[in-house]
Amino acid sequence: MQTPIEKLPATDWLEAATPQEILRWAVTTYRDKLTMATAFGAEGCVLLDMLAKIRDESGLFPDVFNLDTGYQFGQTLSLKTQIEKKYGIQIRAVAPDEGIVAAEARSQSERGGPLYKSDPNECCHWRKVAPLAGAVAGFEAWITAIRRDQTPERAQAPIVGPDKTYPLVKINPLANWSREQVWDYIAAHGVPTNPLHGQGFPSIGCWPCTRPIAAGDDERAGRWAGTEKRECGIHLARR
Repeated sequence: MQTPIEKLPATDWLEAATPQEILRWAVTTYRDKLTMATAFGAEGCVLLDMLAKIRDESGLFPDVFNLDTGYQFGQTLSLKTQIEKKYGIQIRAVAPDEGIVAAEARSQSERGGPLYKSDPNECCHWRKVAPLAGAVAGFEAWITAIRRDQTPERAQAPIVGPDKTYPLVKINPLANWSREQVWDYIAAHGVPTNPLHGQGFPSIGCWPCTRPIAAGDDERAGRWAGTEKRECGIHLARR
């Protein structure tokens, strides 16, 4: 039996397509085998708004999940509720893998503090990377909200291509967009967003590892500030 990647049709034309055209292709191609991950950043909210408009035309809407790390800001969780109500959808909350319990216990015992302080990579592994495997199980393709200009690791992300870890097709409809295009869409369509964006948080993750940035800083400078870490790991090849 062919894998989703082996079955992937020619998609070069999507490189010049709009995000809406990419999403329309995705939902009609994969239907109930399509899922989307969202942490309710500005980009993810834009994609959900676009998908809702496509649903109104086609009746198709993908599964959507959120990796609920246990450390999301209260504002993020409130936005989840607002989005579900606005678009009439239900977003799966995917909890951390049970391995986090043992990892946290080791950190407290050996280092005298929480894992996010002693080893943020390990914390991200158990709270995001490991749960992702279960979140995407049974699907053939997944949608993310990454942009190429966010980090060097994302600079070569294709619009559509094989996932680096799972036998899935990965779809990045906003890969070609800039931050300005994202916020122009939000303003034009009244998309709900996290109020923390207006308080100096252009990129929002878990509260222990996210800080507001100063004027002129890179938009992800507040993530794991003071370290070289730029990614939680779900968009990198699994270790």
